[in-house]
Amino acid sequence: MFERLRLMLERYEKLTELLADPDVISDQNVWREYAKEHASLENAVNLYKEYLQTQKNIEECKELMNGNDELAELAKEEFKEGQAKLEDLIKQLKIALIPVDPHDQKNVIIEIRPAAGGEEAALFGTELMRMYTRFAERNRWKTEEIDLDMTELGGIKTCTFMISGQNAFAKLKYESGVHRVQRVPATESQGRVHTSTVTVAVLPEVEDVEVEINEKDIKIDTYRSSGAGGQKVNKTETAIRITHFPTGIVVTSQDERSQLKNKEKALQVLKSRIYDYYKTKADSEHASERKSQVGTGDRSEKIRTYNFPQNRVTDHRIGYTMYALEEFMDGDLNEMIEALQIAYQNEMLAKIGD
Repeated sequence: MFERLRLMLERYEKLTELLADPDVISDQNVWREYAKEHASLENAVNLYKEYLQTQKNIEECKELMNGNDELAELAKEEFKEGQAKLEDLIKQLKIALIPVDPHDQKNVIIEIRPAAGGEEAALFGTELMRMYTRFAERNRWKTEEIDLDMTELGGIKTCTFMISGQNAFAKLKYESGVHRVQRVPATESQGRVHTSTVTVAVLPEVEDVEVEINEKDIKIDTYRSSGAGGQKVNKTETAIRITHFPTGIVVTSQDERSQLKNKEKALQVLKSRIYDYYKTKADSEHASERKSQVGTGDRSEKIRTYNFPQNRVTDHRIGYTMYALEEFMDGDLNEMIEALQIAYQNEMLAKIGD
């Protein structure tokens, strides 16, 4: 760890010189890249400098502690304080060395689809959509619908929407996975508890420079947008369906009345899904590093159970349970998200320790 910190300090000092170099300043693109890297190193470097200074102070105290005078007593006190500070700085340095997810600052695209459970799963999908929308409102983020296809009873067949705001992906990335609901459906006449599942995918919004789509690789179809139960709500073909042949990914957008705007939204979602497709494929090569499910976005396993009879929500990745389901479904997700973030941080700290 300390060898890594030493190299980071050397790089930081080199970048400081480069940022003052007239040749670098004249090329703003290069200067911005260096400035970004410089800023990313600053916290860890400052902590490391403080660690080195504290270590030096401790060594000086050791030399003064051997006497019997007042100065020796003072040195002993400063030595104890220095040791405690050193331990705290080591903890802070480990946290500072946890790799930062480059997508954390990005907006997110959320896709919700019912899995097992028929209409009950579709209805719960609608409630999850509302839950994330309410969470966005609590954070003063913007929500924008991209594609919504509903059943006659108000459940969702498919739903895609974007949430825009600071640290949106950093907080919502833990929501990817299979969400299980246990409750008595409104359509159940005998009062039996049913279990249904809904899948949620959380994708970072990607920029044009990150994913390039060849026009030969896609097929664009237009069709009329529809409402609940297939009821036609638009007489012109403004809805868009894009098929990406290399991956088999299909996206739709029918929220806007303009065909052009629907096409723009569909391409935006397609880029994010293509990026996620290839990233997931690459990550699967390192499956041993992806055991905990925390922040991995792996949708193959159940991540959370919502038990309505017991007013309980449990996240199975970290074994965390809350008995405040009504508040949770109203978008009060902070406690659960913080628990997931802490679990991820602890896992990373253990790896740094190893």
